[in-house]
Amino acid sequence: MEVLSEDSINKWIVPQLSIGKRGPQVHVPVSKLVGAILYKLKTGCQWRLLPVKELLGEGGLGWQGVYYHFHRWAADGSLRRVWVNLLRQKRRLLNLCSVQLDGSQTLCKNGGECIGFQGRKAGRTCNSLFLSDDTGTLLACSGPVAGNHHDLFEIKRVFGELADLLQEAGLEVEGLFLNADAGFNSEEFRRLCSSLRIEANIAFNFRNGTHEAEYVYFDEQLYKRRNVVEQAQAWLDSFKALLIRFETKASNWIALHFLAFTVLFIRKIKKLEKP
Repeated sequence: MEVLSEDSINKWIVPQLSIGKRGPQVHVPVSKLVGAILYKLKTGCQWRLLPVKELLGEGGLGWQGVYYHFHRWAADGSLRRVWVNLLRQKRRLLNLCSVQLDGSQTLCKNGGECIGFQGRKAGRTCNSLFLSDDTGTLLACSGPVAGNHHDLFEIKRVFGELADLLQEAGLEVEGLFLNADAGFNSEEFRRLCSSLRIEANIAFNFRNGTHEAEYVYFDEQLYKRRNVVEQAQAWLDSFKALLIRFETKASNWIALHFLAFTVLFIRKIKKLEKP
């Protein structure tokens, strides 16, 4: 099953990957290695069940070799670099008249980093924040935090990760209009947005009292655009490796998301740039 064409992989992904100069040389095209990782991302199969003979040919790497390269590219930031570079080059295709923020809980089956018990899910989960543009194109996601914490846990650090990625991709955060649901309604987060010169349009959490609604502006029409980030997260469900977290390393988990963002955006580029 081809997730991305070999031409697209060679154009957008391979140039950003670190290639080791020491040790035994692997006689498998890097594009095929990436294709095997994308197969895992799309199907959600276990690493040890990757059909490496079909994907890499006879005499190629085993599943351990594919995982080794994925883990290395996740750890050294190569897969994040793939996404940042793609955003930077194609940022003209984004619609930044408003951006949408949302959190997402994921069940975790193997334990590992940044995992905690979450009562509503009745299991161990992790939580990440996602940011999309006004059309639902995913822009960034934060590293996971333990699922027993709410969306505002360490919000200065977590939201800072999103802002840093945008700025690294050449997207200015100053002046952005940001929609977020009532779970983000706090003075700390509003001050954080103000310090970054982001116009925050956050639904009120009336459990905190009604007095705040009297002096904070809220645009209901703009807020209706927030549903696109929920739709975008539903699109991520087509990548079965993201439905349930089996990766124990947080860096591997977020790297899979960057790859999924890359696949979705490349498909969008092809549609928008058809001759």
